[in-house]
Order: sequence, then structure tokens, then C-alpha cells
Amino acid sequence: MSEVRDDVVFGVHPVLEALEAGRAFRRVVVVRGRSGTDIERIVAAARERDVPISYEPRDVLDRLAGQAKHQGVVAQAAATAYRPLDTLLADAGRRPGGPFLVVLDGVEDPRNLGAIARTAEAVGAGGLVIPQRRAAGVTAAAVKASAGALSHLPVAQVVNLARALETLKKAGCWLVGLDASSPALYTEVDYRGPLAVVVGHEGAGLRALTVKTCDFLVRVPMQGRIGSLNVSVAAGVVLYEALRQRSTQGRRASFEG
Repeated sequence: MSEVRDDVVFGVHPVLEALEAGRAFRRVVVVRGRSGTDIERIVAAARERDVPISYEPRDVLDRLAGQAKHQGVVAQAAATAYRPLDTLLADAGRRPGGPFLVVLDGVEDPRNLGAIARTAEAVGAGGLVIPQRRAAGVTAAAVKASAGALSHLPVAQVVNLARALETLKKAGCWLVGLDASSPALYTEVDYRGPLAVVVGHEGAGLRALTVKTCDFLVRVPMQGRIGSLNVSVAAGVVLYEALRQRSTQGRRASFEG
């Protein structure tokens, strides 16, 4: 019978369901010579989520699963486990200045996720919030690009990002979104106090609903011939402005008025 362990999932249906549900895996291991429709679906789901696939002798899978009844498929858990949003928010709220989070609205390249995580950890952010679908997860590529940051930075993966943003607002966080079309520069808002910096998709940017939900939209000025920055670079610029402001003394200025 197929089963689930804390560090691995094995069996055709458990692995496929876990992949489709967005669970993060370090890799999926398939026994050499195994084929069929179910295996093809698993391979397709893994590739869609940038989870590496390897083909190994049966004894390797026996050892990983801890038994021989694995149906020829074993998925190893990602290096970083996801946190519930409420837990991440509560932990971040205990830091001086309140929560300081980074929200990724559809970043698809795991290398960008890793690079943003590396900067977020460096500036002292309390964690990342990412959507479960149509976005990069904490894969091996993301972990590598983070240079170890994802081993320290908690990540919440949410089913409904719009609802998660509303949860952050109810907790007192100001939402500052990066939008290249905004008239406001990233230096023109106050990043002190409870904060979530929201970063959009590499090409499309923030979704319309996310734009409406954000309290402020800011842009990084461009003077060259290139029309945009890499999303991780833009995020880094804004996050370091947030760090600069949050390192100064004094209370947050009011956004109202």
C-alpha cells in the first residue's frame, strides 16, 4: 500500500496528488524502466513545477521509501517546509517594528524566487508569501539561487493570494506594490512599521486585483534604454530602501491626509 512519510511521499497517486497540490519537493525519483500514463503525468507535473526528476535502480527507491512497496515513484521533500500564513505572520510580528514580509504575486522563475529570498533574508525580512499555483515554489533551483537563505527564511504558500493580502492588511500591514507604471518613486513612501512589499510576475507584473489591494504602488526609476529591471533586482532596490528607513529611529509617518 502506498504511504506518506514526513520526508518523502511514495506511490503513484500520493506523489501525483502532492505535486498537483503544490507541495515543494527536492526531486522526484522514478525507477528505471517504469512507464505508463500515470508516470507520464507525474513527470509532466514535476517539470511544470521545476522539480528535478531522476531515474534510479529499484534498490535506491527501496532505501528512500524505507520499503519495497513504492510503485516505482518516490518524491523527496524540499529543503524548506512551508509555514502556515498565520504562524509566519505571528512570528514576524514579534520582531522590532512589526512584520516585514515579502509577497510574490506570480513569480515563475525559481531562480528569481531564490534571489529575492536571498535579499529578503539579508535585509531582515520575516518571511516570504507565495501563491500555490502558477508560481515558482521552493524547489531545488530556488534553494540553490538563494545561497542558503531559504534555510533560514520562512515561506508561506497560500491557495488564495488575494485573501492572504487581506489577512496581512487586517493584521496592520501596509502593502507596498512594485509597479513600473506608478507615478510614485520607491523612495517616496514610508516603509517603517508593519509592512509587506509585493512583487509581481516577471513579465506581466502585479495582477489587477493585487494592484487594487495594495495601499501604495511604487516604481524604480529608469534612465537607460532598457525598459525594465529583473524582478529580483527591482525587489532588492526597494527592500534595501525599506531596510534603510526601518533602521532609523522614530515612528511611522501617517499615510493619510
